Amino acid sequence: MKVLEQATVAARQGNWSLLNQCLQQLPLGNAAVSPLTDSDLEQALNLALSVLDAGDFQERWDVAKVFPKLGKVAIAPLIELLEDEEAELEARWFAGRILGNFDDASVVTRLVNVLHTSTDSELTAMAATALANFGTRAIEGLTPLLEKPESRVLAVRSLSQIRHSQTIPPLLGVVDDPDITVRLTAIESLSSFHDSRIPPLLLKALKDSSAAVRKEAVTGLGLRADLQEELDLLNGIKPLLYDFNAEVCAAAAIALGRLGTSEATAALFAVLKSPATPMPLQIAFIRALAWVETAQTLEYLQQVLSWSLEEPALEIIGVLGRLDSPTLKPKAAQILIDFFNSQHPIAKLTAVKQALALAWGELGELEATNALITQLAEPTTSVRLHAIAALKKLDAYPKLQQLASDNNLAPELKQGVAIALAEWSVK
Repeated sequence: MKVLEQATVAARQGNWSLLNQCLQQLPLGNAAVSPLTDSDLEQALNLALSVLDAGDFQERWDVAKVFPKLGKVAIAPLIELLEDEEAELEARWFAGRILGNFDDASVVTRLVNVLHTSTDSELTAMAATALANFGTRAIEGLTPLLEKPESRVLAVRSLSQIRHSQTIPPLLGVVDDPDITVRLTAIESLSSFHDSRIPPLLLKALKDSSAAVRKEAVTGLGLRADLQEELDLLNGIKPLLYDFNAEVCAAAAIALGRLGTSEATAALFAVLKSPATPMPLQIAFIRALAWVETAQTLEYLQQVLSWSLEEPALEIIGVLGRLDSPTLKPKAAQILIDFFNSQHPIAKLTAVKQALALAWGELGELEATNALITQLAEPTTSVRLHAIAALKKLDAYPKLQQLASDNNLAPELKQGVAIALAEWSVK
């Protein structure tokens, strides 16, 4: 074929980029177009291997796309390159990565052998990732590697990526491993399965010495609200609200929010109202409470809003504005109206006024119309614009027209109403 001839010339010249272009033009894997003879296929394979052997990273990356199209004839030479300890490490890395695209038992065996014998971290990491592509076929080869400390981390990482129930037994065997990475990876993977053996292990992991493991365990339990009574999840998770690690506290708050019980929200509120709770955790707890969307959680948020500083106040206003429950939206709007009309110094801040207008617009409750009209008299342009945008969502044009003809209106408000009506007419 002419393309193969051009490719051969490019190979003699060491022009790997041109060689790649030629190989990409071959009708590989598409017999209906123009099938290659066995001789042509062997020639194409050898040319592709020459790029893998001598090209730079980008050229190797490009030619890697050719090998799967060549079919299983490419497996043997790629395995040979992978296992050649005299070959350049990057070329071996690419050979292993390409082999991960072939569904063949011999490939699984050779990649497992790399995990077992190689001392190069990049090569073993590549093998672990490639093995995950084989799914359940790789489990049998990976499981024995869990017994050896030098290969356990990579083996458990590979198993965790397979995401099949057949990985549960080997992963259960390493949840108490001395290595934090092994425990963490096993817990994270097991949390994605609904299996009766797993939740008790997650409860036990809540007391792990590693904060990362505790966080992963509580995150997993937060997804099992169906077991909250059976396993008394509330009392298992609640101590982690006071964990010395802030990320664990936040994860515990999210987990209790997902449980959604009155007892869970009461526990969240108890921590939220404590003066000792740092600002980032206040935000996390506010979000967890808002997740539940009950009348009780709205009352909790209203109480917190009454004494909040700016950042948590803005968060509460935001979550109230994003409520989904139609029955709770009027209450949320009223909470914000009461806050707006209060003497709380935070309510006077520009950012807070803007957030209030945005929240009222999102809630779509007409009760907020008067408060928004009041904002039209604000001297700050951004507040007025937010109020106008919200009033448009509430279809308040008739109300504004009525106010425009009221001669008793304060000058600042009259001017604001006029501006709003003018904005309304802009297409």
